[in-house]
Amino acid sequence: MTEEKQAGHRAAAKQRSEALVHRLVQQITSHPGDFEPYYELATALVDLQSYAQAEELLMKALGLFAERPDAVERLHYGLGNVYYAAQDYPKAIAQFDQLNAQLKGAGYLMIAQSHMANGDHKRALAFALTALASQPQDLATLQVVAENLLAVGDMAQAGHYYDQILSQDAQNGPANFDRGLVAMVQGEPYAAYFARAKAADPQYYAKGQKRLTEIEKFVDAQRKKKE
Repeated sequence: MTEEKQAGHRAAAKQRSEALVHRLVQQITSHPGDFEPYYELATALVDLQSYAQAEELLMKALGLFAERPDAVERLHYGLGNVYYAAQDYPKAIAQFDQLNAQLKGAGYLMIAQSHMANGDHKRALAFALTALASQPQDLATLQVVAENLLAVGDMAQAGHYYDQILSQDAQNGPANFDRGLVAMVQGEPYAAYFARAKAADPQYYAKGQKRLTEIEKFVDAQRKKKE
């Protein structure tokens, strides 16, 4: 895709978000007792990278709906997403940590992703596994578990979870690429994984070439040690 086309797509997406903001503002005005438009408006503001406005809106909504536990939980989740998008991970974790049963699994997953973004893969893995306990078939959760296992060097377990992802989504580009990395390190056949990754998600495949080169050097060094 050319830069001109990308700019066009971004401009169109911005127009859609701005139109959505306008509609949701009107909805809040006409239905002030409904908390969902506040949540949706904050999401639209995040899409526009208006993080301070989204934060202010959700803090206001938390005050307005303080007596409704379902609303409070949903709004805390939304506020956590605002902080996560703004890369303020400590504040994001504090919001996700307040969630109750309804959104606990989703909250643990977001805490895992927050720690992951901070480079703390061991802590991220612990929260991702906790999230997985309540949503064992969730692809996003399986992906985060597998990625963090890969990051801490537990190749066998990473391969196990990537296999679970691929059993549900055989053409998942990132999962195929990372499974190929695992197979390469483990001395298993890997070419088919990379071929599927390249076909399914060429951008991810291209970005992964540096990692692939590093893994190839590692495998070569390990082979030479054995010789």
